[in-house]
Amino acid sequence: MTETIEPGMKKIGFLSFGHWTPSPQSQTRTAADALLQSIDLAVAVEELGGDGAYFRVHHFARQLASPFPLLAAVGARTSRIEIGTGVIDMRYENPLYMAEDAGAADLIAGGRLQLGISRGSPEQVVDGFRYFGYQPEGDDHATMAREHTEVFLDAIDGNRFAQPSPRPMFPNPPGLLGIEPQSEGLRERIWWGSASDSTAAWAAEHGMNLMSSTLKEDESGEPLHVQQRKQIEAFRSAWTAAGHSHEPRVSVSRSIMPLVDELDRAYFGVAGGDSDQIGAIDNMRAVFGRTYAAEPDKLIEQLRGDEAIAAADTLLLTVPNQLGVDYNAHLVESVLTHVAPGLGWR
Repeated sequence: MTETIEPGMKKIGFLSFGHWTPSPQSQTRTAADALLQSIDLAVAVEELGGDGAYFRVHHFARQLASPFPLLAAVGARTSRIEIGTGVIDMRYENPLYMAEDAGAADLIAGGRLQLGISRGSPEQVVDGFRYFGYQPEGDDHATMAREHTEVFLDAIDGNRFAQPSPRPMFPNPPGLLGIEPQSEGLRERIWWGSASDSTAAWAAEHGMNLMSSTLKEDESGEPLHVQQRKQIEAFRSAWTAAGHSHEPRVSVSRSIMPLVDELDRAYFGVAGGDSDQIGAIDNMRAVFGRTYAAEPDKLIEQLRGDEAIAAADTLLLTVPNQLGVDYNAHLVESVLTHVAPGLGWR
């Protein structure tokens, strides 16, 4: 069942892209570094009292890519923290194979997976999903991603569709067969990464939680946090209309850097901006969120005015993973101890 979160309280986790680069300035120089440090950071954040370890998925890049080995490893090393993605690009996925991986990883983690999936964002290569064997009709990438998603959701929901062999290697239960293993409750822990009001409503209709990032399609010219708050309202309205029996969850991602020591000030003392940025992504006019970087008392006042954070139950802190595990654990701890209590999140 979906966990009930008290009004005003927030689940607080981190979101890592898992960059690595062979540079003397990076603490994460290889793929092995990125993977092993991701596990170590999840363990550290659980020990600090954080609630989630989430990982971005990018293909053809020096970043985290295949999520399920990492999710399973984090699940085996932790006992309480939620483990998720933000997001898996469904254009690249074999939905039935993904359903097997997701069920197995969720069982290893004891039912703690929170999988963010989506149509995805621009990748490092042109139409990279074609190299994975997927060809949309025309240029309709979004429809292909949604079709993969619907197959995946049916599979983890226990849909039985495969005709059993009359001469099986092992005895079968009666009737059609479905994907194994199944993990109870996983279907209610799938999130859709949405960049628009309409896709948020689509996610609600399909019974998925809402994951809103640090950017969104600029649909009104208003600040990001206002547009996201309206997106969350559209999502919840569509959820109610769909008649689902459980309450949904909503997350937003933010770059929040409390300046509590000289190293923080050296890294981020000039990083904070007072306004969002406008740009283009996949021929879409997008509004990109600001970085919050200030002393804790100032951060509390700034974040108090963020309407999307107020409307969400989960906050994902985007972390600069190449600064290493210790520093990123320090950033998360600073938010948990110096910022969250002042906002009533803890």
